[in-house]
Amino acid sequence: MITSDRMAAVDRNAEALCVPRKQLMESSGNAVARAVRGLADAGASVTVVAGRGNNGGDAFVAARFLDDYEVSVRLLGRPESIATDIARENWEALRAAECDAEAVTDSANLDLGDPDVVVDAMLGTGVTGALREPEATAAKAVNDLDASVLSVDVPSGVDADTGESAGVAVDADRVVTFHDEKPGLSALDAEVTVADIGIPAAAERFTGPGDLLALDRPSQSHKGDFGEVLVVGGGPYTGAPALAAQSALRAGADLVRVACPEAVAREIQGYSENLILRPYDGERLASEHVEDVLSLAADHDVAVLGPGLGDHEETLAAVAEFLERYDGTAVVDADALQVVPEVDTEATLLCTPHQGELRKMGGETDEDWRTRADLASEFAAELGHVLLVKGAYDVIAAGDETRVNRTGNPGMTVGGTGDVLAGAAGALACVLSPFQAAAVAAYANGRAGDAAVEENGYGLLATDLIDRLPAALRSDTR
Repeated sequence: MITSDRMAAVDRNAEALCVPRKQLMESSGNAVARAVRGLADAGASVTVVAGRGNNGGDAFVAARFLDDYEVSVRLLGRPESIATDIARENWEALRAAECDAEAVTDSANLDLGDPDVVVDAMLGTGVTGALREPEATAAKAVNDLDASVLSVDVPSGVDADTGESAGVAVDADRVVTFHDEKPGLSALDAEVTVADIGIPAAAERFTGPGDLLALDRPSQSHKGDFGEVLVVGGGPYTGAPALAAQSALRAGADLVRVACPEAVAREIQGYSENLILRPYDGERLASEHVEDVLSLAADHDVAVLGPGLGDHEETLAAVAEFLERYDGTAVVDADALQVVPEVDTEATLLCTPHQGELRKMGGETDEDWRTRADLASEFAAELGHVLLVKGAYDVIAAGDETRVNRTGNPGMTVGGTGDVLAGAAGALACVLSPFQAAAVAAYANGRAGDAAVEENGYGLLATDLIDRLPAALRSDTR
């Protein structure tokens, strides 16, 4: 089962793995043609009602494979408004072959004839909400026909994730969906076929540029929409919380504050004028500070707990008390990780250990990334929290879901890169699920490190990653 958003990400990841979308469209169209053959014998009449996206492109391909049928293709809209190059190429292929392919620019002029089979390829899984014109009129016309109706990927007008429709929708007899079933299709009174179109398993397992699609921002956005992060850190170390906080800002958080001991507040502030500090008395986090830190954390979307706190017994006891009383979302890093397995908490935790820290937590690891992924998945299920286990291949595990990240390089063994990752994960957890935030943070952090090494060679600094995070998080670059 795969949601429409995740399917879009996997499709993009497949392209990054050198499986072109054009190839996938060819496979999808072939699958649609096979389904048509299952509904009617050769020589039957087939009307294709196609939209201007890749869903329509799949149907254009199908029409080419159905040369032993009487096929008519009706494009809803002008050919020049077809959204993608590959869909447009397949439309032009139909026209060049002198197929019965016409553009309908006014729904009042839509004539579907009296076909044996109608192929509904108006809208795909990425479109939600009530149908607009001309699709609404076309859907009514399809439903009025005495024909078998085959929908491509999802019936137009139906939400692929819920199975619900906000108005008129195509009443399909059969649905051909691709790669994996969509959650909402089981609610339909239709036969559903899942077609394997050649998307490799690696497109789901490995992080890739498709994962960044989840970060698109609405044009009408306001301050605070993308989260506020509290970094709880500092004491024996001052650079770590500053790195994490600056990283959270570069990863898109609207506001980031640092809760730290008064003794090191001036030093942490000195790293950047962008940092907002909330100091507490003393030289290290202790039990007497937990109440104030909890109150601060309650006003933030995510807490990043651990950078630079150290492992003093008093500090670890305070970390445990904080987690026992906290019920929000927290990224836990560095020395704070070791208390997680012993703490009973209502908080949602994203833990970011390297392999040594994982062992301290009681987990097992392995040099082979496949074995490490299995072990991390088992331990995450045992903990009940998300794990991001750092390594040459990062493993992101939530018990029932595991992903692997391959970005990054040996130059990132330098100190501080984990603090940058924790801060980025904190910012992303404001707008994504903890598992998704961990996957995107690992991908972008490694990508930023790769860009730094490409420009300067090894000998990079953790600060080199921070400035490159915005570019690493853009979905229009690879």
